[in-house]
Amino acid sequence: MGHTVLTSWYLLRSLGVRWAMFRSVYDVKRRTGFLERRLPASCWEAYPLTGHLTDRRLGDPESYLAYRRGDSPRFFFRPEERSTFAAILTRWNVGEGEPVRLAGEIRHGMHRYFGGAPIAAGFPPDWHSNPLTGQRAPSERHWSRIDDFAHGDIKAIWEASRFGFAYALARAYWRTGDDRWAELFWQSVENWRVRNPPQCGPNWKCGQEITFRVMAWCFGLHAFLNSPATSAERVLSLAQMIAVSGERIEANLGYAVSQRNNHSVSEAVGLWTIGLLFPELHRAPTWHARGRRLLQALGKTLIAEDGSFVQHSMNYQRLMLHDYIWALRLGDLNEQPFPEELLEKVGSASAMLYQVQDEQTGGVPNYGHSDGSLILPLSNCAPHDFRPVVQSANYLWTGTGCYKRGPWDEELLWLFGSRAIGAEVRLPPRVDLSAATGGYYTLRSADGLVFTRCATLRTRPGQADMLHLDLWWRGQNLAIDPGTYTYNSSPPWDGAFAQTVYHNTVTVDGRDQMERIARFLWAPWVRGVVQRRVQSLFGRLAYWEGAHNGYQRLRPPVRYQRGILRVGDECWLVADKLDSSAEHRYDLHWLFPDLPYVWDEKLTRLLLYTREGEYVVQVMTSAESARASLVRADEGSPRGWRASTYHCLEPALSLELAVDADITFFFSVFGPSPVGLDFEEGQRLHLDSEAWRATVDISSSNAGALMTSVCLVGSSDDQLNIV
Repeated sequence: MGHTVLTSWYLLRSLGVRWAMFRSVYDVKRRTGFLERRLPASCWEAYPLTGHLTDRRLGDPESYLAYRRGDSPRFFFRPEERSTFAAILTRWNVGEGEPVRLAGEIRHGMHRYFGGAPIAAGFPPDWHSNPLTGQRAPSERHWSRIDDFAHGDIKAIWEASRFGFAYALARAYWRTGDDRWAELFWQSVENWRVRNPPQCGPNWKCGQEITFRVMAWCFGLHAFLNSPATSAERVLSLAQMIAVSGERIEANLGYAVSQRNNHSVSEAVGLWTIGLLFPELHRAPTWHARGRRLLQALGKTLIAEDGSFVQHSMNYQRLMLHDYIWALRLGDLNEQPFPEELLEKVGSASAMLYQVQDEQTGGVPNYGHSDGSLILPLSNCAPHDFRPVVQSANYLWTGTGCYKRGPWDEELLWLFGSRAIGAEVRLPPRVDLSAATGGYYTLRSADGLVFTRCATLRTRPGQADMLHLDLWWRGQNLAIDPGTYTYNSSPPWDGAFAQTVYHNTVTVDGRDQMERIARFLWAPWVRGVVQRRVQSLFGRLAYWEGAHNGYQRLRPPVRYQRGILRVGDECWLVADKLDSSAEHRYDLHWLFPDLPYVWDEKLTRLLLYTREGEYVVQVMTSAESARASLVRADEGSPRGWRASTYHCLEPALSLELAVDADITFFFSVFGPSPVGLDFEEGQRLHLDSEAWRATVDISSSNAGALMTSVCLVGSSDDQLNIV
């Protein structure tokens, strides 16, 4: 079966005939110029605001500014609240996102792309250029004629046009009253207008990107509304740009909906926002109603009861939450609340993120596609700190805070006002998570947690990483996900970190768990099954076990199980069993941050020197011979690298243990102290530390649990029988 036929078959099987037909028709429309004829490239003069208004008298700049300052719908805050906010904002004038410092960087042409280090992009930036590579997309061509992947990573071109920097300028202005920051906002809006006429260039290509830009423009408009820099002509011009943006989102909304992911949610938010906040536009009632209906429908289908989002990504779950917080809060402020059912879904999604968080840092595993999207950067917290969004969503849901007071509350202030800062704080307990629909699981200890993924995929996966494991200890993510470097690059970096081999799991014969048949398409979808989850009577032992069928397609097939055992408060044992009727190559891989270390190849033991002290990782196998290696920042491959933020490569430590066998066990032990390992031929594993000894019975049968019993003796005795 040829590649094209195979791809078509998997598209039909996985995504359905209706989806395939829509995308085929859409592609024909794009190729034949239908989209270009429907929304032709033009100039701003061809779309005067008066042509969008129900009351043409508002086309007078001064009349329109008076309307905006007086009778327009409610936004999150009122311009006259600036002095009240300023007194509160001084509590949070330190941290990575300190806005006056960020505003100064912006003024000097330095922009933090994807939440990374400052990059010289100019001010105003070149809206059609990728400052990371120098690649450039055509600015004069209709957006439908521009290929997503013909000019490098288009996300790096889109990033400046999201206007994320507008939030830093607004936050700086409300702290200082310095009108320079308002002037910078309006200069950037005016320059963008000149360089991006309607429907021309890459920045009109994606409705989600247009939505994020509109959100930032609305935030800036209201933050700077009483500034001397905010002239009537500037406000009128911006309203025209927002009206044209609404037409563009509406015209191609079907494409976003067909993607069944964050794009559809975001574009619904775009229509809802413009329709709600700009009722003077004649299309506003239609946009308002359509956006509302779509947001309700998407909430039912894209957010599971366990809080997991349809996309297999922590980053995109946050993006979705910010979309819904924005939309629901605006609805409440304007006496158009959404149904309680939708609020419950949003609340459950925030509760799931809360349960996978590290308590000390607010970080979550960098799991799934992670492109650095932080669409509401409204606090000094680092981009990897998820406390701002969880705090806001929890307040929207319950009217209470879920963290003690801190800099994450700034987002809460901007979106819910000063009363929210004084709301009651209730600290929900963090427990072992079982989000069965999404397939997210955690086991917690006194000093950290283990996170893993095991699901039967029902929606399109982004990565081949089933049974990947993250480990956190004392506020440090030690066993890490490689992240997402870029969606479009030259080999070997083009989508490399989506592959199985770079995740913390076992790879068979160098093959991914699924076949990659297109840039964002894997098949057949892997099925993971959680087989056991138990805890001992005294809580000193806890066990989780899962399996996936990703290597059942090989000939002969391979059965893969993974068991995770917590021993006491700080020790973890991970056991992997690979079983086949013939020999395969099995590669166990672990990825760690770039820390000082000592590697003992003979003992296959890695000692990490962390800020909280020493941490020991030891691996072994039941096979008679094994090949162990540790690599940092390999020059010829993605091995030994990570991308903690999008488009930013960092060295990492890659530990691999490889064997050739038909049946084998891998054992990996993690903890702050060395643990002796001894595996008996009778399928019994002994773990010895200075304070305790554990005996683990390992099953050779495929019918039962991988670990059948655990006996712990020493500082605290405990017993666990696994059936």
